[in-house]
Amino acid sequence: MAEKKNAQVQSLLVGFSIVELIAERDTPMKFNDIHNETKITKSNLYKYLNTLTSLGILHRDPDNGMYTLGSTLVQYGMAAVNKEDVVNRASSFLQEINLKSKETTLLAVWTHTGPMIVKMIHSSLGLNLGGQVGTILPINSAAGKLFAAFMNDPIANTWKEKEQSDMNVEQKESFNKELEIIKQKKIAFAKEALAPSVASTAVPIFNYNEELLGGVIVVGFEKSIPQSTEEELSQYLLKKSQEISLAFGGKM
Repeated sequence: MAEKKNAQVQSLLVGFSIVELIAERDTPMKFNDIHNETKITKSNLYKYLNTLTSLGILHRDPDNGMYTLGSTLVQYGMAAVNKEDVVNRASSFLQEINLKSKETTLLAVWTHTGPMIVKMIHSSLGLNLGGQVGTILPINSAAGKLFAAFMNDPIANTWKEKEQSDMNVEQKESFNKELEIIKQKKIAFAKEALAPSVASTAVPIFNYNEELLGGVIVVGFEKSIPQSTEEELSQYLLKKSQEISLAFGGKM
């Protein structure tokens, strides 16, 4: 029997209509809002949302039950619009930084759950001190501080609020002051955010619109990683940050 032209699977069309609805919104959506917009019966909508969430196409916040795009869809989207070029274009720079610092060198990009490691080059000693590809970095890491300083959209702000929920008033004030310094200096420092006695330094990658595309992070034991702008490795990283950004149309 010949296949029918333009044959479609109705359930897939319905599922992607839900994804499209959530993608069009700037803020996370409640179940009832999705129900009101789609008119899908609640019993069927539960099934669609549970399936899409289990696949990582959607993400359901365990605290408030609201839905946003999931990490799997983010990864698909990155591939579809050639965002992987960030990894490809930055790879040679990461190699240079790794050879110079002799420490673990990472590339992180933004996801709805925070900055994620997408590229890693281990230290000359073979030590792995910065997690692995796919690891989501905390806000108190150098990468986390970098993204907290330069990301300013509803999803990023929700992430920042959640990550700072355990901080008291003084800690939040101190942290936010540090973010202002990071905006000015374009470099972030952290200690013991990833593991005891481990420090990290991160610098940004900007595009032609001065939007943050990613962060380059150097991770190692505290004695080997700079914690001030004046140190030689910090100056080197700032220079490389400008060079990488230029590859994406950024300004000096």
